[in-house]
Amino acid sequence: MNYIGSKLKLSSWIKEQVINVVGEDLSKKVFCDIFAGTGIVGRTFKPHVKQVISNDLEHYSFVLNKNYIENHKAIADKEKYIEELNSLPLIEDGFIYQNYCMGSGSERQYFSDENGKKIDTMRTRIREWRESEAIDESLYYFLLASLVESADKIANTASVYGAFLKHIKKSALKELVLEPAHFLENGENHLVFNRDSNELIKEIEGDILYLDPPYNQRQYSANYHMLNTITQYDDFVPKGKTGLREYNRSDYSKKNEVHASFEELIKNANFQYIFLSYNNEGLMSEEEVKNIMSKYGRYNLQTKEYQRFKADKTENRNHTADKTYEYLHILEKR
Repeated sequence: MNYIGSKLKLSSWIKEQVINVVGEDLSKKVFCDIFAGTGIVGRTFKPHVKQVISNDLEHYSFVLNKNYIENHKAIADKEKYIEELNSLPLIEDGFIYQNYCMGSGSERQYFSDENGKKIDTMRTRIREWRESEAIDESLYYFLLASLVESADKIANTASVYGAFLKHIKKSALKELVLEPAHFLENGENHLVFNRDSNELIKEIEGDILYLDPPYNQRQYSANYHMLNTITQYDDFVPKGKTGLREYNRSDYSKKNEVHASFEELIKNANFQYIFLSYNNEGLMSEEEVKNIMSKYGRYNLQTKEYQRFKADKTENRNHTADKTYEYLHILEKR
């Protein structure tokens, strides 16, 4: 997925820095990715650690990580279910088509009419299978993650879902084809949560805690509301021109709240090693992060220059640079 703040290009570097601090052998370590997003970092560490604990407050993230992180055993006949979903006759009155496609009269154009109907058709059948217990939890989240990622590829947006495009772009005209969201099979049990991080941190423990919180005032719930609507598939009245649903407003995206929330998380973390990914344009300065983390143990900092996510260049007119800096703040907690 094309995702704001994705660590796909940085995951190898993050792993390298973790190994430099913790050691080469991670096989007995519990690794927690508590602001998981699409789960790229958790996926990077999954083959190497004893257990991954993954968490995010966004439901689409929970769904993706239930598949990519928690699923670790082979799922029988999963290709059969993918094939069946791709061949279903379309329903005409589903929630996505009625509210987010132009042909329904909604005046919103997140998907072509046909693709909106296909999303509704597939999502409805997945829900029916789960409610009738025709499929188990592992297969349910595999299919749902597959739908989220496949739908994202044909969305009529400019990278995020804060708004739709006035005209259907070429990629959005392609027919939605459900493609499997492959996951790594291994012998370890992993845990995935859909919780407030500052509450969950009081109930878990481990060895390595990786933090990648929101770093500015952008709200992920607003920018990816369509994905939450597909995964939750609940009944609500979409608001405004863009069809927003009620959404979470993170304290990490509030200048007056972020420092206190961050320190509370660090204070309550029962992990020996803490790694914080943060941007040089974040609400907390490098010095402010250092001052907070240094209270709780030995602190270090690594930096890396990388290419800015393309949506930043169009959404935020104050940023003109093509490159930005990623800070990896490191704490060995005493």
